[in-house]
Amino acid sequence: MEITCTRCHQAVADENCYCPTCGLPQLQYSAENVPGQAPPERWLEPVQDASVVDWKRAMRPALALAIPAGALCSLFSPVSIFGLLWMTIAAAWVVALYLRNQRPAWITIGAGARIGLVTGLLGAWTAAAASGISLFVMRFFMHQGKSLDETWTTIISDQVARQWTSAGVDAQTISLYKGWLLSPEGRAGSMLSAICFLVAVLIFFAIGGGALGARLQARARRPQP
Repeated sequence: MEITCTRCHQAVADENCYCPTCGLPQLQYSAENVPGQAPPERWLEPVQDASVVDWKRAMRPALALAIPAGALCSLFSPVSIFGLLWMTIAAAWVVALYLRNQRPAWITIGAGARIGLVTGLLGAWTAAAASGISLFVMRFFMHQGKSLDETWTTIISDQVARQWTSAGVDAQTISLYKGWLLSPEGRAGSMLSAICFLVAVLIFFAIGGGALGARLQARARRPQP
């Protein structure tokens, strides 16, 4: 016989103590109902609400995986082209590690997304810090400032100016924009904008990775009727 979960309204087998979809406890057993008989051991085990995140347990894998993933996602990382993949996998992996030895052995998609958000914030901060430190070291310690400036000048003068011209922007406006972008303030502002965009995208994909990890774990560990 099946009952219906009061939270998600999904079917729950009669022998299950909690909903296989959202983890909500379904049965309350009292020894008074059967005099002289103790409740089954599995009913005595504490069941955690699948929509609640134990952050003390979640922060350990989040820190362990988000920081390396963030370093790989920095703008100057040789494998930064796969940055979104790194962050998505890291968030899903954090959810999997969080669910080890936990009852119920899955969490809701919303809880997984929250774990992904925290993982994304840690990873994005690491990526932003690594990008800034790398740029500082390249310019002031490795003396690559001239090369960086020449590359930026080439990009603005050739590629960007050509795109603006093809879009129908008048020459005076293009000249003003080029002058600002080639100034020290323009270069700094453009790099800061690129880092902020990277942070936003990494957080977005980490949230998706956490939600995906929760969904996959629910499918893999759902009890069979």
